[in-house]
Amino acid sequence: MTTALEDLSIYLRETHGDAILGVSTAFGELTINVSPENYVPVLKFLRDDPRCRFLNFIDTCGVDYPEREKRFDVVTHLLSVHKNMRIRVKVQVGEDDVLESATGLFLGADWFEREAYDMYGILFSGHPDLRRILTDYGFEGFPLRKDFPMTGFVEVRYDDMVKRVVYEPVQLRQEMRSFDFLSPWEGTDYVLPGDEKKSQ
Repeated sequence: MTTALEDLSIYLRETHGDAILGVSTAFGELTINVSPENYVPVLKFLRDDPRCRFLNFIDTCGVDYPEREKRFDVVTHLLSVHKNMRIRVKVQVGEDDVLESATGLFLGADWFEREAYDMYGILFSGHPDLRRILTDYGFEGFPLRKDFPMTGFVEVRYDDMVKRVVYEPVQLRQEMRSFDFLSPWEGTDYVLPGDEKKSQ
C-alpha cells in the first residue's frame, strides 16, 4: 500500500469508523466497504472533504453473488485528480433492498444506476428516471444475474408478414458439432476433405 493510500485509509477510518465495514488495497486503488445507509453520506464526504476531493465519478456497476444472503455488490469508482488517486466504494444489498441513489451528488451516476437496475434488478431510491436502458421494452428478467439462462427466455425478430416485432420462445438452431482437439502435428485418424487426392 502506498503512503498516500495508507494515509487516506487511516483518515477515513478516523472520520467514518462506524460507517466503514472494511478497507483493502489492490492495484494501486483503495477499496472501502460501507453499509447501505452510509453509502451516500460517505460518497458526499469523499467528494467534499478537502483531504479527499474525489470529484470525478467514474462508474457504478453491480456484481452478483447468488449464494450470499445480500446477493449484490454495488461498486462505485471515484477519481481525485487533485490527489491523483482512485477509490472504490462497495455496498452489499439484497435482492429486495433499495439503495439510495447517488445522482443527487454525481449527475453521471444516472445511466450507470439504470444499467445496474436493468442488468441485475438493483433498485435505487430517489433516482430521477429508473427504467431499463439496454434491454427491450417488456423484457423479463435481469440478464447479468448468474441464474439467468444463457439463451434467455424469448427471442425477438421483425416479422414481415405481420409487420411488427414478434417474441418467440428460444430455439437453438445450431446442430450439435463434434470438435477435433487433436494436435495438428500428430495428424488425424480420418481423411480431411481434399486429402483423398494425396493418395492418387
